[in-house]
Amino acid sequence: MEPGNDTQISEFLLLGFSEKSELQPLIFWLFLSMYLITVCGNLLIILATISDSHLHTPMYFFLSNLSFTDICFTSTTVPKMLVNIQTQSKVITYAGCITQVFFYIVFVALDDFLLTVMAYDRYVAICHPLHYTVIMNPWLCRMLVLASWIISVLYSLLQSLMVLRLSFCKHVEIPHFFCELNQVVHLACSDPFLNDMVTDFASVLLGGGPLVGIIYSYYRIISSICAISSAQGKYKAFSTCASHLSVVSLFYSTTVGVYLSAGSIHSSHSSATVSVMYTVVTPMLNPFIYSLRNKDLKRALKIIFRKGIVKGSIGLELQ
Repeated sequence: MEPGNDTQISEFLLLGFSEKSELQPLIFWLFLSMYLITVCGNLLIILATISDSHLHTPMYFFLSNLSFTDICFTSTTVPKMLVNIQTQSKVITYAGCITQVFFYIVFVALDDFLLTVMAYDRYVAICHPLHYTVIMNPWLCRMLVLASWIISVLYSLLQSLMVLRLSFCKHVEIPHFFCELNQVVHLACSDPFLNDMVTDFASVLLGGGPLVGIIYSYYRIISSICAISSAQGKYKAFSTCASHLSVVSLFYSTTVGVYLSAGSIHSSHSSATVSVMYTVVTPMLNPFIYSLRNKDLKRALKIIFRKGIVKGSIGLELQ
């Protein structure tokens, strides 16, 4: 379709979940609660890995980076939605929308790459335990995280520049609670064919590639675990990667579910509802999944809480 009356717009309208005014307070407090739980839970993971010397290992180094990414990922979308509900406004500026698209893609891609790196770390730990400290040395760990950041930023920059080339008609309404790439692209008056090609190619390369790496890593891990003779040894080996496998399953099942159903619910509020699973719920659940069955992490968190209680009591006594 050729552009018509396509003067560059200055703002978009985020329609969110529901236009019913009586539901807005419920949505506000629900998402505010989930956001605070996400931030606090992931911050505790980061503080625990920094403060406890026993957690200065590659696995917890990657976990702290994943927690930081989850905080940023959720902060890209939820605060703007909460502000819009509170001010009873649906407006997001054109620059704000493009910025949101950029950071959203950065952190969802970074999540994907970090989960792949963590799968590789578990593969080395279980399949090559004697060489683990040599292979997963601090330099390699930092380079893996740095490479994940660079690829994510470059890919996001490409997608953002591709959106900037599009022309939009006036009164553009996005049936979502944030500027999701697919929604924004298909509201353009100009032809989004090139954008769709780049997105499809990147989905196969940057989405399928890490998934294949994770599947291969766990294929080798399961093979190694099956070769262990004792039941206790098998349980111990499996327990070291059970949390990561749970997070990977949750991340990919929700992400794939959203994009497989995107075609049929493109113009409805249902797309926004489904997207909540991987943009809000998954980052919120990750700290619980990693800490519930992890004795080292639970010990570190207990130490943090004890120090906080002691400092609080000393402060009260001084007052």
